[in-house]
Amino acid sequence: MAKTEINGEVSSVVSDFLDFLNASPTAFHAVDEAKKRLRKAGYEQISEREDWKLEAGKRYFFTRNHSTIVAFAVGKKYVAGNGFYIVGAHTDSPCLKLKPVSKVTKGGFLEVGVQTYGGGLWYTWFDRDLTVAGRVIIREEKDGCPSYSHRLVRIEEPIMRIPTLAIHLDRNVNSDGFKVNTQSHLLPVLATSIKEELNKPVADSSTEKTNPYNSKHHSLLMQMVASQVGCVPDDICDFELQACDTQPSIVAGIKKEFVYSGRLDNLCMSFCSLKALIDTTSSASNLEDETGVRMVALFDHEEVGSDSAQGAGSPVMFDALSRITDSFSPNSKLIEKAIQKSFLVSADMAHALHPNYMDKHEENHQPKMHGGLVIKHNANQRYATNSVTSFIFREIAKKHNLPVQDFVVRNDMPCGSTIGPILASGVGIRTVDVGAPQLSMHSIREMCAGDDVKHSYDHFKAFFQEFSHLDGKITVDM
Repeated sequence: MAKTEINGEVSSVVSDFLDFLNASPTAFHAVDEAKKRLRKAGYEQISEREDWKLEAGKRYFFTRNHSTIVAFAVGKKYVAGNGFYIVGAHTDSPCLKLKPVSKVTKGGFLEVGVQTYGGGLWYTWFDRDLTVAGRVIIREEKDGCPSYSHRLVRIEEPIMRIPTLAIHLDRNVNSDGFKVNTQSHLLPVLATSIKEELNKPVADSSTEKTNPYNSKHHSLLMQMVASQVGCVPDDICDFELQACDTQPSIVAGIKKEFVYSGRLDNLCMSFCSLKALIDTTSSASNLEDETGVRMVALFDHEEVGSDSAQGAGSPVMFDALSRITDSFSPNSKLIEKAIQKSFLVSADMAHALHPNYMDKHEENHQPKMHGGLVIKHNANQRYATNSVTSFIFREIAKKHNLPVQDFVVRNDMPCGSTIGPILASGVGIRTVDVGAPQLSMHSIREMCAGDDVKHSYDHFKAFFQEFSHLDGKITVDM
């Protein structure tokens, strides 16, 4: 079993994972990085706005809102009505997103108004070197007519910070706890008002445009964003930006066994599933005997409930399965048959046992780092795993000598959820919920084991290669 070397030489999978993380400060960037990797592997981009003309043995992908991406490879022996073998994950993570009007000035400081996205550990965002990244909508001139396009933007340097209050002004913070008011305490400081005044450019009235959008945000920020995109501030029509930590993702720990990074939840599962799909479809021979469709679906907005046009709660998954099936047969009834032959691995990071909070885990369900993927169970269907789906996933692990673990939340604690139950109930597809174990989930800086990145990749790869053969041996609804 391949492992991260303790002498500091990380496995190629973990090294590749770091590259993916460092290229993906936002969901938009994660999708862009996924597109680059898919194109390099020979995948063809298709559009939901156009008719699909698909062929057996070929590979395709499409995006929705540029924050959700679905990639699939059609087996050479695929016929309409055969199953889909899917790993689903999500591209978003808890963060601070800039408000529609982010310009805040008080106490001689320029601050940036932000809103909380998802259930973040917001106290971890204090005293970090922050920047902004996301997408902008810009106006361009084409043949004398205005056109509009979206561009990704990422400012590399730290440009803002959320400072904590000195203990001298909050003497009881260590005894009473650090209590964050998300409305008044989470505003990053961008600059001082006096420096802004000293550095204001002189307006040229002969060329100056008026864009009311610019008045909603600090001109210093707009100028920096515009320079990154390659336009002038007045060409920016709108944007979706978020605060980002500038510290890069690294391999660390005294034995170099951990990955320290933001957004492990859930870019780790996104990366492992994407790499597994690419590596099991990289050549025509990989699909020669495949009767189904291998697929990865990476959704946006999981952290806020998945209820959006590009979330797992939208029809995007069912639409994809239907359109692929319809491309090979006009019989609309075949999609129902296909769904019953299909299988979804809902992949979202899991809670590793914390050595300082041992009582937070059920005694017989304590996932450990280096222990492989965790199968998540919940009797109240917060996870979609059942005995059949867990057996299938465990049997694949057994055949490939891969470690696997189980997790059940304590009865006296609430249980989180994933895209698994949403897709299982919305599409009707058999589902198992799994995830690699990690600590510091939803912190600005999380950690997992490098070994588990490799285990996850190997497990997903084995799933794509083995599922159709294994499924043919299982009898349930007969």
